[in-house]
Amino acid sequence: MADFLTSTLYSFAALFIILDPLLSVPIFAAMTHGQTSREVHKQAFIAVAVAGVLMYLFLLFNTTIFEILNLNLPSFQIAGGILLFILGMQETLGIDISTCKDRPATAAGVVIGTPLLCGPGTITTVMLLSKEYGLLIPFIAITVSLLATWIILFYAAYIRQILGDVITDIMGKVLGMLVAAIAVKIIFAGVMAMV
Repeated sequence: MADFLTSTLYSFAALFIILDPLLSVPIFAAMTHGQTSREVHKQAFIAVAVAGVLMYLFLLFNTTIFEILNLNLPSFQIAGGILLFILGMQETLGIDISTCKDRPATAAGVVIGTPLLCGPGTITTVMLLSKEYGLLIPFIAITVSLLATWIILFYAAYIRQILGDVITDIMGKVLGMLVAAIAVKIIFAGVMAMV
């Protein structure tokens, strides 16, 4: 039982760090600025739903998807790790990754859902966790991390107001560094698997 809880907590922590909902707070708040509270909450749900569908899809059908596309896990790890590293460094260095300000307001949920929440790094992590722990532990970890992410996005505007721009930015930068570090680990694992 202790191993189950430890593995679940580790899986949740890994997914939550890679989903990095705090990174999405300033972007989500900016993209939904001026919308009604109901619309903002709808966009939060869409973002989590998009990320969730992709995560559960790759949890259940990861090898099948790879076989259809004639890919292997190490190549996906390297590609996903590189993109995740870029995302982490963008946040850490304060580079503006919100290039979607002119898109329709209804696009906020989709843009946040993927690639910001569920990008290659998240998909790779889901696949690695399923390979290591099977289906149940990653399924629980995905569900809990998505619930936590939804709560954060649901209250994104309030979180930004309470913490202030400075603290939110600092937290985003720290989490950006953690994302970059996880990306390096993913890239390294992919290179070692190829060698």
